[in-house]
Amino acid sequence: MRTKPFTDVDLNRSVGNLLRLGVILSVVTSLIGFIKLFSEGFKMPRKYNLLEMGDSSEKVWGSFWDSLCKGEGMAIIQLGILFLILTPLVRIIFALIGYLKEKDYTYVIISLIVLTIMVVSFLTGYAH
Repeated sequence: MRTKPFTDVDLNRSVGNLLRLGVILSVVTSLIGFIKLFSEGFKMPRKYNLLEMGDSSEKVWGSFWDSLCKGEGMAIIQLGILFLILTPLVRIIFALIGYLKEKDYTYVIISLIVLTIMVVSFLTGYAH
């Protein structure tokens, strides 16, 4: 049995579906968060108000995960936003795998450069 070769059309279709899935997942998660927040009476969780500008990222992430585990609406909305932010990063990884399958090494190198820039930006907090 012979399999069909992986083409540019397959890659574009797959990447398009991935981007749609990321946006849909983000919107659905955020809507669930808004409904939950509405049922909580739109109260801002107290600990968010206690976080000051310049707090360490560990404290902010810890507070986020703690709130998310408790099912707080604001944290669920933030999770939806996080899905939206991570969608382009996953798209680059997905395209990189597709280029490797196609053996298009020029785009593999370009994708690796873009992926490196994005990861460094996310981890260090630099936007440019």
